[in-house]
Amino acid sequence: MSDHPTDFQGDVLAAIREAIGGKIPGARVEVAGGSGHYTIGVTSAAFAGKSMLESQRLVYAAITHLMSGNQPPVHAVDRLTTRAE
Repeated sequence: MSDHPTDFQGDVLAAIREAIGGKIPGARVEVAGGSGHYTIGVTSAAFAGKSMLESQRLVYAAITHLMSGNQPPVHAVDRLTTRAE
């Protein structure tokens, strides 16, 4: 991992968990990483009947604001896994 400059103040891991939980209520979210690179795992009933791509789009939509701007706190999601409950 490389060092990724950001002007974000706060806990990025918590911000990712909160953003996903806010858009996908009841989701179990696991996040690891740092320096702009993160691994995310999400389990939710909201993914039932959806393709992997549809499920991943829901997650990315939830964290888009953390990946936008000049120095976003999330530079890359190195691995994203989604599972239906």
